[in-house]
Amino acid sequence: MCHSPARDFPAANDVASFAAVAAAAVLIASNRGPLSFHRDDAGAVTASRGGGGLVSAMTEAAARDGSLWLCASLSDTDREVAAAAPGGRIDTVSADSAGYDTGGAAVEMLVVDPTTLAGAYGSISNETLWRLNHGLVDLGSPPSYDETWRRDWAAYVGYNEQFAAAIAAAAAPGAKVLVQDYHLTLAPAMVRDLRPDLRIAHFTHTPWATPETFALLPADVAAAIVTGMLGADSIGFHSPRWAAGFAGCATALGASYDGAAVGFGNRRVPLRVHPLGVDPAPLLARASQPDVAEREAAIAVAAGGARIIGRVDRTEPAKNLHRGLLAVAELLRRHPEHRGRIVHLVLAYPSRQDVAEYRDYTELCVQTASEINRELGSDEWEPIRLDVRDDYPRSLATMRRAEVMLINPVRDGMNLVAKESAILSTDQVLVLSTEAGAADELGVAALLVDPFDVAATADALHAALSMSLAERSARHRELVSIAAALPPQAWLQQQLDALTTD
Repeated sequence: MCHSPARDFPAANDVASFAAVAAAAVLIASNRGPLSFHRDDAGAVTASRGGGGLVSAMTEAAARDGSLWLCASLSDTDREVAAAAPGGRIDTVSADSAGYDTGGAAVEMLVVDPTTLAGAYGSISNETLWRLNHGLVDLGSPPSYDETWRRDWAAYVGYNEQFAAAIAAAAAPGAKVLVQDYHLTLAPAMVRDLRPDLRIAHFTHTPWATPETFALLPADVAAAIVTGMLGADSIGFHSPRWAAGFAGCATALGASYDGAAVGFGNRRVPLRVHPLGVDPAPLLARASQPDVAEREAAIAVAAGGARIIGRVDRTEPAKNLHRGLLAVAELLRRHPEHRGRIVHLVLAYPSRQDVAEYRDYTELCVQTASEINRELGSDEWEPIRLDVRDDYPRSLATMRRAEVMLINPVRDGMNLVAKESAILSTDQVLVLSTEAGAADELGVAALLVDPFDVAATADALHAALSMSLAERSARHRELVSIAAALPPQAWLQQQLDALTTD
């Protein structure tokens, strides 16, 4: 297993020695960073910036004096750039004399061996932990924890060790460390072993598995994940449900829980809920750009005056896009008065098309949309317009134009689209799955549905289309207020404040 080039680390627990080589007062550690690199057709290295409010918030946080964002190299070109950068600091690298734009953030990209990354990221993080946390494990065909899987688990351990070593080397005495997501569940305890002077938070952006599902992991692996996270001083989730799931997993392994914190050994670790929201100003500014206006005009032409049921999602099974298509078909069968008068506009981002299951799911959705159009459409009208492509301006345009937004994931840590769409739209009705973390907050104003109940989802769509303008407006105002309650910067600050108050 290959890690970053060796550094001369001070002895563990030697804070004075670390002070001589470390400077960062705040560190953010995440699998993905603010930039990804690739080569264009001419062979030149180009950088693309991650989208979304979370990336912007982290970039802004890492742009503060004495802050640093640690991330992994996820491609061959990432590794080339990181290996060539002094200490992996890509914010110091010049590209075509212009420099890579990290938004002013100090960013260190770790050089991760491809084999290590494939095991840690592909097998353990995505195929194992992501599935468990989203409840997408087929109990009739449980995972096979064979020799290959164990090698992948060893890679995951090594990956977390690499991050922990980088954090220990970069952190100033008493620094605050924000470890992000299920890719780095072991890192908090590893960092604590190396640097007990540091204050560590861990935040999980996905749901958290139920204790029954989590128990499908090998016992030693389940224990390692829970104890690894309990190395933090604060553990955060988007929803009380996900925090309760983690608490249940911890108590199943012998820890205690008093409703606020997990007791483990001689430590008490608070579980906190930080429901990420949207910063309206930059989102509205981006949506006012000409490329979004062009997409809006095209959408208006395509809709032909029909009312729009919108959707912006990735083509992955957890997003439940297929049942959403079936619900629209059910709506049109049971309420033929909507035929010719609505269009379901779906912008589906291709997700993990290198994995056969995801390719098959994407094809299923495309095929189902075509079948529904053949059955229920006409020469003049197609009820479903499904576009499988990566087009962020079109996403914003879809959210702006939709009269009803359908979001029905099987399970979702938060689902920011539900909040972004409320900010961007006017009098929009939200039909939302009870299994999205956002339902905790938005459920008072949205129409909630069971993600598996196609008939009930069709009923909710009909209710949304039949709603009076007064009720639509009242519900929408509440959605907007809730969506903007905890924008990314405030969300990050809550995590930092938690490390000050405990």
